[in-house]
Amino acid sequence: MEVSGWKGIINQYRSYLDFPENGTVVTLNEGNTPLIFAPKLSKLKNANVFLKYEGLNPTGSFKDRGMTMAISKAKSSGVEAVVCASTGNTSASAAAYATRADMSCVVLIPDGYIALGKLAQALIHGATVIQIQGNFDEALEIVRTLPAHAPVEIVNSVNPSRIEGQKTGAFEIVDVLGDSPDYHFIPVGNAGNITAYWKGYLQFKSLDKITKLPKMMGFQAAGAAPIVDGHPIDNPDTVATAIRIGNPASWYGATAAASESGGMIGKVTDENILEAYKFLAKEESVFCEPASAASVAGLFVSEVAKDSVVVCVLTGHGLKDPDIAISQISVPVRIEPTLNEVLRVMNVNN
Repeated sequence: MEVSGWKGIINQYRSYLDFPENGTVVTLNEGNTPLIFAPKLSKLKNANVFLKYEGLNPTGSFKDRGMTMAISKAKSSGVEAVVCASTGNTSASAAAYATRADMSCVVLIPDGYIALGKLAQALIHGATVIQIQGNFDEALEIVRTLPAHAPVEIVNSVNPSRIEGQKTGAFEIVDVLGDSPDYHFIPVGNAGNITAYWKGYLQFKSLDKITKLPKMMGFQAAGAAPIVDGHPIDNPDTVATAIRIGNPASWYGATAAASESGGMIGKVTDENILEAYKFLAKEESVFCEPASAASVAGLFVSEVAKDSVVVCVLTGHGLKDPDIAISQISVPVRIEPTLNEVLRVMNVNN
């Protein structure tokens, strides 16, 4: 049954995408995520700050943009099984889209370094989840070799279709703002997303759909900042599990985006990230996962021009990592079930 309305990023932006004319579209109606004005951040930075809330994609993260492309092209080519390495969000997205396409999905995750919300998603969607006794970079190294030994296609961001799909986030921002922002703040882990957004902005500039290009401001966690530190990190460590990556696959793409745009790749501490994480929830009413807050943590420590337009990408939903959320808040007060007790502990003035 055909219905009107949004039908996913391939159907919306097909003329701008490298996708076969008669290709099979595998979609969960991803994309069309809100660009939310952030009044308190705007006042704090004396600018116009917007939050691109990618946590409202079908599996709760920006990965769905690239996964619809990767799985659709794999399905169109007759591929029956896909594989990925993941810190969590990629595995959730790959599993969901592979299931939609009636394909098998194998996921390699690092031992002990994946948020339970993401692991649950991969498992419930039916993926074969393999936990290796190593980190993400070691998992990806193994995944890269698998197509030579088994009939599988890699759906990590080393697959160019992933980048191609993720660039649509830039298109949506332009659709709302009417032009590119002046600054684009974004978390950097495996670095595919900053690469993709820059590709999208460049494409729209070449088509005269925007008048300017944004400064791309990418931020890594201090304990997992190989690009900033200038060398791979053997044992990356950060509370922001989604960007706990020591050797990004799209390293060059990230540095190119930063240098070509006049932006930067910086780093923020876990304390900076958690401060931004709590600020977003308490002051802007937006609940994102810790890694997402790296973009806003980067804004906190950066100078932006007065009255400029700033977009901060929030890459995943807060419910991806509930353990971190609970660790940052007070547990509910336990009282007797009486009106007087409720009134006693209420924080409301008469």
